[in-house]
Amino acid sequence: MNTLSDRLAPDIAPFRARRERLLAHITAHGGGIAILPTAPEYARNRDTHYPFRFDSYFHYLTGFGEPEAVVVLIAGDNPKTVLFCREKNEEREIWDGYRHGPDAACERFGFDEAWTIGDLDLRLPELIANQPALWCSLGHDSDWDARILRALNAVRANARAGVVPPHAIRDVRAELDEMRILKDDAELALMRRAGEISGEAHRRAMTATRPGRHEYEVEAELIHHFRRAGSQAPAYPSIVASGPNACVLHYVENDRLMADGDLLLIDAGCELDGYASDITRTFPVNGRFSAAQRDIYELVLAAQGAAKDTIRPGTHWNAPHDAAVNVLARGLLDLKLLTGSLDEVIEQGHYRRFYMHRTGHWLGRDVHDAGEYKRDGDWRPLEPGMVLTVEPGCYIRPAADVPEAFWNIGVRIEDDAVVTATGCEFITDAAPRTVAEIESVMREARDAAT
Repeated sequence: MNTLSDRLAPDIAPFRARRERLLAHITAHGGGIAILPTAPEYARNRDTHYPFRFDSYFHYLTGFGEPEAVVVLIAGDNPKTVLFCREKNEEREIWDGYRHGPDAACERFGFDEAWTIGDLDLRLPELIANQPALWCSLGHDSDWDARILRALNAVRANARAGVVPPHAIRDVRAELDEMRILKDDAELALMRRAGEISGEAHRRAMTATRPGRHEYEVEAELIHHFRRAGSQAPAYPSIVASGPNACVLHYVENDRLMADGDLLLIDAGCELDGYASDITRTFPVNGRFSAAQRDIYELVLAAQGAAKDTIRPGTHWNAPHDAAVNVLARGLLDLKLLTGSLDEVIEQGHYRRFYMHRTGHWLGRDVHDAGEYKRDGDWRPLEPGMVLTVEPGCYIRPAADVPEAFWNIGVRIEDDAVVTATGCEFITDAAPRTVAEIESVMREARDAAT
């Protein structure tokens, strides 16, 4: 069981190692200072804020989860790490919960110094002065940009006293993106657990699905398991899309009454200690695939298998997508949903009528995680420690040239893949994937309920 002290005192070793790595990079590029804030709090209505979620870059370096915090890293011969955070305030803790305060935060999270956030504007010019470069995230938040520029102007105003402002401003996110794209052992352990929790939630959702229930009732089963298993929240708004809604890629209303004969597409994953899982499963509301539903499902599953087979070190990023498109295009021709030659269907993009998105994205602290997909104009090669989704789909809306049996069939199958030294590992296998597995899970749930 997670206690309060467990949450307040994470293993700081991975965070310290990331700070040291960033400091080494800055030193190797001439030195300077890096400054990163956490995310701001946002008002939901008059007296209520949206649930706070820290900035991914900030938390990647600190492990510190409170709002109103800034990390400062000073590179050079005598590197220094500084945290600014809320002051210790017992009265506010009565209302809002525990605060570390600078002293405890400094000790627990491994910083050289810590100050109150109220000291930030006074101390920023002192910290920035005489540094060769300022590494920050300009353009990310306009209020933060203004604060940084005020500090820079305060340094420039002291030029007659011999104070020198940074001569270069660099985007610290570019280096952090390259760090974040390769997950360390601590990150992979969290992502494996997030994948396991989310897979179990999808299994639970299958057992709870019946004709005559609403999509939001199934969504509630997902959220229940996410929290019960220890995750903090969904990693993104859950998609619980039945019938025609399954053909809407980002459907989130989740309020339709599910009918016998519908397919239900669920795209949902939990967030665990800052790391996302991202799973999609599609299954029949009544527990039995129709012939047309099975044809499309098996086609998408085959496309996912072909994509997975390409994932290994050295393969370029787009290889899984190319493999999935090849299988889907061939299958759509075989089912006579498309006409022409395979080369024509692929080269002219005719398959996009039924498959209009890509086959994956980076996954990590953000569900669409940091990291470039190309380098120097070419798709980047995969490396061990990268994590990506594999999510082909097929979405068939009613049309005069489409047999009615295929109308409103929307299928997506998505899993999370870790690139290993020899291939890839799906970390979301807890969610039933094959037709036989899905129908068995749902049949057992129906039998147990009768």
